[in-house]
Amino acid sequence: MTTAQPSPTTAPAETSDSGSVHGDERWSPRLWGTLIVLCAALFLDSLDVSMVGVALPSIGSDLHLSTSALQWVVSGYVLGYGGLLLLGGRAADLLGRRRVFLIALAVFAGASLLGGLVDDGGLLIATRFLKGIAAAFTAPAGLSIITTTFAEGSARNRALSIYTTCGASGFSLGLVLSGLLTSAGWRWTFLMPVPVALAALVAAVRLLPRRHSPERASGGYDVAGAITGTGALLLLVFTVTEAQSAGWASARTLLSLLVVAALAAAFLAIEQRTDHPLVRLGIFRNGGVSRANIVAFTAIGSYAGFQFIATLYLQRLLHWSALDMALGFLPAGALVALSAPRMGAIVDRLGTTRLLPLGVLALTAAFALFLRLDEHSGYVWLVLPSMVLLGAGFALAFPSVNIAATNGVPDDEQGLASGLVNTAVQVGSAVVLAVVTAVITAGSGGGESPQEQLDGYRPALLLVTAVSLVGLLVALAGTVLDRRRERAAAAAVPVPDYDYDRSPVAEVLVER
Repeated sequence: MTTAQPSPTTAPAETSDSGSVHGDERWSPRLWGTLIVLCAALFLDSLDVSMVGVALPSIGSDLHLSTSALQWVVSGYVLGYGGLLLLGGRAADLLGRRRVFLIALAVFAGASLLGGLVDDGGLLIATRFLKGIAAAFTAPAGLSIITTTFAEGSARNRALSIYTTCGASGFSLGLVLSGLLTSAGWRWTFLMPVPVALAALVAAVRLLPRRHSPERASGGYDVAGAITGTGALLLLVFTVTEAQSAGWASARTLLSLLVVAALAAAFLAIEQRTDHPLVRLGIFRNGGVSRANIVAFTAIGSYAGFQFIATLYLQRLLHWSALDMALGFLPAGALVALSAPRMGAIVDRLGTTRLLPLGVLALTAAFALFLRLDEHSGYVWLVLPSMVLLGAGFALAFPSVNIAATNGVPDDEQGLASGLVNTAVQVGSAVVLAVVTAVITAGSGGGESPQEQLDGYRPALLLVTAVSLVGLLVALAGTVLDRRRERAAAAAVPVPDYDYDRSPVAEVLVER
């Protein structure tokens, strides 16, 4: 990863000619308001990924949904979110970040309201898909507004640390809020985001900078790339989500994966030839960007799998209530939220190449410690240590991976960089969760006894830990490469020879 270095600044919160804010002190109230609005939108996007899980049993009972149909209450959101993120990121670059953000946030609020009011399972799934699409446009637009408003260095590190910590808080607090809201009724898990989204929308109209107009007024759009790229992502997420019910070796799954490969190949060929690609492939020559996307895929994907395992284990085997789940996961969310104000300064001091491996190491350790689960595990012995490590891991890794994924990228491609890292997060979550589900089913053999359940959970936890370990190795590789570059750069700096003939003493002697 590229270690973020502070940018030169002559005055706190000084604005450059391009409109980027330099420095990390005395931000104006308007600038703070802009950041808070964007944080609120990301918090809601992340919250929706994890908040529905605890409410699923109540939803299924009330709307008479089968297990396969109930799965799509979660998967519908992930499908829309993960499938259209690349398109959403590039749309922000081409159509204007402010415009895209406002429209998508309004759609998100409307879909949330409908989701809390419908009485039909199919309509509920449709609103979830619509919310996922809206999130696919708000997330990269919001992130690129931040990266083009705050100059690379200490100002951006501080802003991104606060912003991404809010996203991590949404992930980790999702189960907490879901447990509390489900106790009052599952519909509140859908209705709660509505007033927050509407308040953020009103504030965004007044606060978001208008200077973020389309950077390219002419030159056309990559329609073919948008169709093939979006189609490949949508079909990939759909295929891995449905593979559990259809079977990984079924003709349907294999044919779908073949079509995904064909669409992906067509997409790459188009991007190499078009003058204005949806994804400029040269962006992956930035090693920090590439590694950040791999770490995002593995780290967040492994967390999605872990959350699923932990929810099943605590509710089905230990018979925890929704409220117990909320309180049990609270330490992780609290740690992430409390760390937000200080993460920018920590990133400035240590750099992402040091913090990212530490964060992923904490996540990996949290998953590994949960392997001690048994039929009578206590909270303090099993759950609490993992929750503490999860909170520390998210606080360190989530801001670092977003900073690394956008550093060194020009302003006119910040939407693309933001879309890429968010795509890695969502596709990683979908893929790892689908594989984890298959491992649990295979291990348990469909049995419901405590031992049969444990036989499914343990190999699934091993898989989650292994995936996170891959991310840790990639993050460590970035640290090693960065230190080698620093040593090489230091060795290449020529040491000036001292000119004794022109020394101050020699000059005095010459004058005499």
